[in-house]
Amino acid sequence: MFQLNNRKTRWARGLFAIAFLLLVSADPAVAQPRNILFLFADDQREDTIGAYGNPHIITPSLDRLAGMGTGFRQNYCFGANSGAVCVPSRAMVHSGRPWTRISTSLEGTPMLSGILGKNGYQTFISGKWHNGRDSVLRGFQQGKAVMMGGMSNHAEVPLVDISGDGKELVNQRTGDRMSSELFASATVDFLRNRDRSRPFFAYCAFTAPHDPRQPPQEFRDMYYRNRPPLPANYLPQHPFDNGHMNGGRDENLGPWPRTPDLIREQLAEYYGLISFMDQQIGRVFTELDAQDLWKDTLVIYAADHGLAIGSHGLLGKQSIYEHSMKCPLILAGPGVPAGQQRHAFTYLLDIFPTVLEFAGLEAPQPVEGQSLWPLVDNASASVRDSIFLPFLKLMRSCRDERYKIIYYPPINHVQLFDLRDDPDEMINLAPHPEYAPIVDRLTTRLRQWQESVGDDLPLRVDNPKPMQIDLTGKPRSPDRWQPEWIIKKYFNAYQL
Repeated sequence: MFQLNNRKTRWARGLFAIAFLLLVSADPAVAQPRNILFLFADDQREDTIGAYGNPHIITPSLDRLAGMGTGFRQNYCFGANSGAVCVPSRAMVHSGRPWTRISTSLEGTPMLSGILGKNGYQTFISGKWHNGRDSVLRGFQQGKAVMMGGMSNHAEVPLVDISGDGKELVNQRTGDRMSSELFASATVDFLRNRDRSRPFFAYCAFTAPHDPRQPPQEFRDMYYRNRPPLPANYLPQHPFDNGHMNGGRDENLGPWPRTPDLIREQLAEYYGLISFMDQQIGRVFTELDAQDLWKDTLVIYAADHGLAIGSHGLLGKQSIYEHSMKCPLILAGPGVPAGQQRHAFTYLLDIFPTVLEFAGLEAPQPVEGQSLWPLVDNASASVRDSIFLPFLKLMRSCRDERYKIIYYPPINHVQLFDLRDDPDEMINLAPHPEYAPIVDRLTTRLRQWQESVGDDLPLRVDNPKPMQIDLTGKPRSPDRWQPEWIIKKYFNAYQL
C-alpha cells in the first residue's frame, strides 16, 4: 500500500545532501547547514488558509509560505485509535508509522528528532507534546515553554523546560501570555541563541486552534464583525449515531441541534485563533528573514488533523469525513518549487522520511511513510493510489481519486460518496444498486489496506446497535479548561 515512486530521484537527493553536510563539516565557512523548522498546528481544517481559496479567513503568514513553497492539498491524518486524535497523529508524525504498528508513547520507536540529534543536529521543542515524558526527553536536546498534555486554557498554559543536560523537565510554571505567543517567542529565542556551527531541527507545536476557542479580543472582534459563512455541509445534527457523538468532550461544546448562529459564532472564534497564530508565525518568519535562513532551511507547516465545527452536525474531529481527517501540509525551502500545489495522496506520517531525506539520512525500517520529494519534483507523480482511514473500532474508510466508502461496523451502515460531484460528502450512493461494483471495488481495497497495516476489525457485526439518535436538549457540562466567558456563553442558559 505504501508504494514509493521515483527512487532514482530520492537516491540522488540523499547523495547530494550527504555531500553537502560533509562539505559543511569540513569547512563551516563554505555554506550554512541545512536546517529544519517544523511548525505544527492543532485541530486546523485544511480549508482554513486564505491562499488556498478561503476568502473569509486572514492568514498572511501562511499565505506567504504557500507562495514560497509547495502545498499538498490531499493530505491526511491516518485515522486514530483514540478520541484524542492528536495523540496517535503526533506519534505517527514523529515515527513515520501508522498507529496500528506503534505505541503512541513512542516507546521503542525511532523518533525523527532523535535520529537528527544523533547525526549532528541541535533538536529543540516548544509547545505541545502529547506523547509522554520519556519520549520528549529521548527526542529533544533542548526545550523551552513545553506543554506536556493535550490542551489547556490558552491564557493559562502549564509549561516546563528541558534541563540543560537534557535529562529532566524543569521550571514548572503557568504561562503569562497566550499560547501561540509563548511558543513563537520560545522558537524565536532558540533561533537567535542556537549554536550556529550546527544545523538545527526546531519543532514548534502550537495548541491553536484547538479549543477553548478563546482568541484575544481583537481577533474575536475581527470575525464577529463579519462572521464566516456556514460550511456547505452544515447540519443541525448528524443523521445517525456514528459511535462517538454521545459523551465525547468535543461534541459537548455546543447544544443540539446546532443552530446556524451557534456555528457561525464558533467559526468566528476558531478563525480568530488561526489568525492570531498566523500573526505569531509571522514573528518566526521575521527572524528567518533577519538571519537570511530561508535559503538553507526546510520549513514545514502542518496540522495534526482537521475539525468538523458544524460540518455534518458535528463539532469535533472524531469522524473520518474529509473535514476531520484532511489537514494542511506545506513545504518551503531549498529544492521546493514556489507557489505550487500537489494533489497526490499524502499522509502526515510522510513527513518523517521526507525530513530525513532532506538531511541526507536513511529512514530506519520498517517505515510506512513515503518521502514526498518525488511529488515535489514531479507534479504528476504519486506515492500511493488510495487513502485508508481507520478510527477506533467505529469506522473504516477507503478513498480513491473519485469515490470514498465508509463502514460503520457497530451499526452495519455503509456510505459511498462521489467526491468529484459531492466533495462535501452529503449524498450517500451506497444504497443504489448501480453503485454496487464501486462498493465492491473499494471494499476490496479497504481490506487490502487492513491487511497491510495490521488492522483486523470486521466490517460488519452480527448484532448491530441502533442507528437512531437525537441529542436535542441533552444536558452538558463544561470541561475544566474553558474560560468563564465561554462557559457563560455556551453552557449557562445558552443564547447568542
